[in-house]
Amino acid sequence: MENRKHCLITGGSRGIGAATAYRFAEAGYKITFFYRSDDESAQYTKQRIQKLTYDCLAYKVDVRDLDAVEAAVREAAETFGPVDVLVNNAGVSRIELFTKTSPDEWNFIMDTNLGGLYNLTHTVLPSMIARHSGNIITVSSMWGVVGASCEVAYSTSKAAIIGFTKALAQEVGPSGIRVNCVAPGVIDTEMNSMLDDATRDALSDQTPLCRLGNAEEVADAIFFLSEDTSSFITGQILGVNGGFIT
Repeated sequence: MENRKHCLITGGSRGIGAATAYRFAEAGYKITFFYRSDDESAQYTKQRIQKLTYDCLAYKVDVRDLDAVEAAVREAAETFGPVDVLVNNAGVSRIELFTKTSPDEWNFIMDTNLGGLYNLTHTVLPSMIARHSGNIITVSSMWGVVGASCEVAYSTSKAAIIGFTKALAQEVGPSGIRVNCVAPGVIDTEMNSMLDDATRDALSDQTPLCRLGNAEEVADAIFFLSEDTSSFITGQILGVNGGFIT
């Protein structure tokens, strides 16, 4: 397939990131994904992607490290060409009272969820501007919209992602670049695996569709926002939450 597009996904070894990588691979994209620490999951994900498209690169990169991000993006672009779609998915969370959140924990969440967003976008965007083409999709959370008790740091970082998305869309729209955000609800991924059965049941009951979401449903939303079928959509926040918030 000639002139296939290149998609870069952060936090791509599992969960929403891995599902997104599979979705783009199914559509024939060349795939680059970053992951922070889970070598086993990254290898499994890469092998699965390569069954769909041989063109897959996996880099063990801490998105907080700008030098590492720039080096990996440069190498991926030399192999697959410039990034056409950037999915800023990498994120971390903590469930604890704000008064128990240490400065180190706060900074880790902000540096990952927001610093990583800055590092990837700042690295990839100049090429998109030069080509007058590109799509950037950020991943927030419904807690970034309404806030969550005992997740103040996480909610704050995810709210900031929404502001980033809206502002950057205004700035780069004249350069032919679209920037949109997906804000998932309660998704059945490893990040939520610490929830006990009673909590999961309660969250399902609070969701009008009466269940938790799955990573593939979020990946489908991300893919939609990257395609020409959404060509007049930018600066928008797409809730994938089963109606939990409206």
